[in-house]
Amino acid sequence: MLGGFYASVALGLTLVFGLLNIVNIAHPAFVVLGSFLVYAANAQWGVDPIAMGVILTPLFFLLGMATYSVYHASFEKRDNESLRGLAFFFGLMFIIEVGLILQYGVDYRLVNAPYIGKVINLGSVTLPLRMLVPFCVALVMALGIFLFLSRTYLGRAIRAVAQDQLALQLVAADPVRIKRIAFGIAIATACVAGALLIVINPVEPAAGRVYIGRIFAIVVLGGMGSVRGTVAAAIVLGIVESVTSTIYSPSWAPAVAFGFLLFALAVRPAGLLRR
Repeated sequence: MLGGFYASVALGLTLVFGLLNIVNIAHPAFVVLGSFLVYAANAQWGVDPIAMGVILTPLFFLLGMATYSVYHASFEKRDNESLRGLAFFFGLMFIIEVGLILQYGVDYRLVNAPYIGKVINLGSVTLPLRMLVPFCVALVMALGIFLFLSRTYLGRAIRAVAQDQLALQLVAADPVRIKRIAFGIAIATACVAGALLIVINPVEPAAGRVYIGRIFAIVVLGGMGSVRGTVAAAIVLGIVESVTSTIYSPSWAPAVAFGFLLFALAVRPAGLLRR
């Protein structure tokens, strides 16, 4: 179930990093931004956090397209997208964090929902609904992204822009427009992932930093641009972390998980599943 949540956070990065080769290290900050907007709606109106996350996806889609437009005009268009582009996303990440701190402070925030605090007992196994519900939502979102990329014209165009932009232009498709839409979809998934995050754990403005290394590791381990590989890698990483935390100590979980990542890439450099 933890791996399912990791998959929801990594899906957006699979699109922008795995397919578009844009190193958006600010992606977890967008996830936390989604968490706080969901918290505000839940605290003021009592709206279900996951439902609110879905409702806010059009807003985040537009935010993502606007972010890519600035990035393209400032860096891609000038063929200067390496270190300066990375600095752009670093700055964006800190702007989001500081904005949230100014608005909400540094305290942890949580939400209320009927499924938080309840469990399902299956014999000797106890499944907390605060983990099970986000896991199911994450799988549905991953399935939707997979079907979109494989069954629709726009989805195939997004995959094509990562392989051959010139060929895409020959069929009268604008690579910049395709990338803008793909980036918007990626940030929209971050909003839903933010809703799942605050259901699972209380959130504070800098919480996204914890997930930067994990989600990049998941995208690489799964196979750059592979949605199925991302889900598989996220579940593997979640299982490794959970087993390590249970048998040894939670402090060892990240080290063992990244050690497993290095071993897996040494055995299979292309990742679990290719694009």
